[in-house]
Amino acid sequence: MKKILVSIVLLVCMSLAFYGFVLAQEKAAKPKKEAVEASGTALWDHLKKVDYTTKWKMWPGKTALYKGTEPHGALLTTYVNATALKAIKGKKGKLPVGSIIAKENYMPDKKLAAITVMYKVKGYNPEAGDWFWAKYAPDGKIEAEGKVEMCIKCHSMKKDNDFVYTGSLI
Repeated sequence: MKKILVSIVLLVCMSLAFYGFVLAQEKAAKPKKEAVEASGTALWDHLKKVDYTTKWKMWPGKTALYKGTEPHGALLTTYVNATALKAIKGKKGKLPVGSIIAKENYMPDKKLAAITVMYKVKGYNPEAGDWFWAKYAPDGKIEAEGKVEMCIKCHSMKKDNDFVYTGSLI
C-alpha cells in the first residue's frame, strides 16, 4: 500500500511539473503586446506612469546635461527603456520594437525646454525605421506627434544607425 501511495504522489508531482512546463512554453510562445499605443497622449501617460527619469537608465556613456545640438537644445539628458538599453549595450545595430528613447532638451541656463521621444512601433512607418515621434512641452502638452516630417528628414541622415544620433548601435 505504501508503494502505491508513493507511486501516486510521484505521478501527481510529475504531472504537475509537466503541466507547468507546458504553460511556460505557451507563455513564451505568445507574442508580447506593445505596452503603449502610438499616440502622443498614450506615450506621455506611459512616460509619467513609469517615471522614466528615475526608473530608466540614461543612454550608456551619456550623463545628465551633456552638450547638445540644434534643434534639440544646448544641453540634453537622454533616457532609454530596458528594451532599448539591452540592444544598445549588445550593439545589436537596430533597436527592437518597443524601444523608447526620451530626450530632455534644455536651454543653456539648464531650463527644460522640451521632451522629444522616439518610440519603435512594429509596422508604424517602415520608411522611417518604424519610429513614432513626439515632442512635448515641459508640462506634457503635445507639440508634435506621429510621422513628424522634420524629425524624419533630419534623422534619415542616420538611417544606417536606425535613425538614432545619440550613439552608435554597432
